[in-house]
Amino acid sequence: MTRGQLMVLILLLSSVLLSAVAVVHSKFRSRQLFVAQQALSKQRDTVDIEWGRLQLELGTWGSHTRVEKEARARLDMRMPRADNVVVLRR
Repeated sequence: MTRGQLMVLILLLSSVLLSAVAVVHSKFRSRQLFVAQQALSKQRDTVDIEWGRLQLELGTWGSHTRVEKEARARLDMRMPRADNVVVLRR
């Protein structure tokens, strides 16, 4: 084997080893990113569930029945009698 052939063989062997290390690193990084993406998806799902709960709570707090109940209980408000209602016309 000549010196030139030996150099080509060493270059090819180095290229194959470097390529193998790059593949292993790429696979490792891909797995890390997948795990991070799964964690973020789980966090997003948790936040979506909490958002839904808050929307339901907002609907409950703002319902007409609850507002009327609180107006009666806390502010002692009542519906006016018919003779106390004044209708304004243009």
